[in-house]
Amino acid sequence: MKKTNTCENSENNSFKRDHILSKLSPSTIWDVIIIGGGATGLGTALDASSRGLKTLLLEQADFANGTSSRSTKLVHGGVRYLAQGNLGLVMDALKERGLMIKNAPHLVKMLPFIIPSYKAWDKYYYGIGLKIYDWMAKSLRFQKTKFLSREETLLHLPNLNTESLNGGVLYFDGQFDDTRLAINLAQSAAEQGADLLNYFEVTALSKDEDKKITGVKAKDIETGNSYNLKSKVVVNATGVFVDNILKMNDSSKTPLVKASQGIHLVLDKSFMKSDHALMIPSTSDGRVLFALPWHEHLLVGTTDTPVEHHLLEPSALDSEIDFILNNLEEYLAKKPSKKDILSVFAGLRPLVQPSKDKGTKEISRDHKLTVSRSKLVTITGGKWTTYRKMAEDTVDLAIETGNLKNTPSKTDHLKIHGATRKVTGNYLDIYGSDAELIMKLAKDEPKLQERLHPEFPVIKAEVVWAARKEMARTIEDFLARRTRLLFLNARAAIDAAEETAKIMADVLGRDTSWIDHQTKNFIKMAQKYLPEPYNPVKPKSKEIETK
Repeated sequence: MKKTNTCENSENNSFKRDHILSKLSPSTIWDVIIIGGGATGLGTALDASSRGLKTLLLEQADFANGTSSRSTKLVHGGVRYLAQGNLGLVMDALKERGLMIKNAPHLVKMLPFIIPSYKAWDKYYYGIGLKIYDWMAKSLRFQKTKFLSREETLLHLPNLNTESLNGGVLYFDGQFDDTRLAINLAQSAAEQGADLLNYFEVTALSKDEDKKITGVKAKDIETGNSYNLKSKVVVNATGVFVDNILKMNDSSKTPLVKASQGIHLVLDKSFMKSDHALMIPSTSDGRVLFALPWHEHLLVGTTDTPVEHHLLEPSALDSEIDFILNNLEEYLAKKPSKKDILSVFAGLRPLVQPSKDKGTKEISRDHKLTVSRSKLVTITGGKWTTYRKMAEDTVDLAIETGNLKNTPSKTDHLKIHGATRKVTGNYLDIYGSDAELIMKLAKDEPKLQERLHPEFPVIKAEVVWAARKEMARTIEDFLARRTRLLFLNARAAIDAAEETAKIMADVLGRDTSWIDHQTKNFIKMAQKYLPEPYNPVKPKSKEIETK
């Protein structure tokens, strides 16, 4: 199969759902079937397909629907891991941070952080540690850590609480848009020859007479059609849901992960008028808290709350919201309250528990890889920054397990779809090299230049693009993940829901009942992103400049 450059927009069918469904023949044998379309699964699909392996990825919901869309949007080595003495993890993550900004420069950027100092020794304690952090990044270091005076600190963070402030520390890390990168990873994998399907649920694992896995049974959630799919290796990359697949494989299997919930609040940027981020190094429960500028808003998080149930759409607890607001108000001159929250979202972290199963082969770093007796490869743990390395390790193990053709990984220098350093200042820059094509679409059809909501730059052309080119199947896919409107302002997303449904229905060939169903379901779901219920209104459309 001829593979296209991932920086180019592909006009073929490599990322079109109907075309991929037509390839699901019972006689086809994939080298690798990956269950799970989050950061790790998508990274694994890209690594495997770029090595020439015949690859299929199946995701029960949308790509990056779960944890991978609900991160703190940081690409970092992990300052707290440095404090814990986990130097190996920090060095690996700092290397991967450097590779991410090289391979996806349209989505990953350098962000300056400030740790304010309110005690005489704080500035030097954190500053020395961060200078070590710089040194560990080696040639991939961004800029040098600096000690700041009280005046310099307030110059960068003018809304900071000034009482007892004696200065601060300035350091540099990375920031990105998690789901935009996830979609671009899916497109990149497709351009390398992988087949990827969202809304496709694995219902069982197929085995031969020796109880070795030979593939999966799966169901297309949109149509209800079932499929038997064959593979030499199956990879379980389902995050907090890994135990569901492990139970399919062995009903007596003890749980591998314990979930922890983290939430983030989104506020108006006026609460911290700065292009610098605030890092609170020690909150009331000992966790680090971040307040970051993100898409012209202020993103604050995160919490750490053990949970028993793993949900696709977890909800923030009142106690978590109060925790963030209470800790944040100690540092800001302008104090936010619940009524100021534009959106609040929750995500689940898969925390790996020690395994006592002597029948598995384990490779443990910050992430965990196992191979069961039936040859199911499972990957869990880790974080977004190290997704590429996790994927490389997973494919290495899959090759060994399935006796596949052993080709070295290529992803350390593989540009991600959309990769460009061209910055126009237009909101559409988040699409990278695809931005010009979206602008052309808007110019060819002037009605598509209209905004979905008067307070946000998202235009109707993006809805059409997402449905045609990015496998968006629902209005939630668009409002939550192809764009970030739901995460930035849930009320605005609710207001835009019906118009989004109408545009998508036209592209996907859906009827009025689909529009009504989609709108009602989205509004019900989006209410969970607000501290109190909201009644939607229909905003007037506006156009934006697309030149």
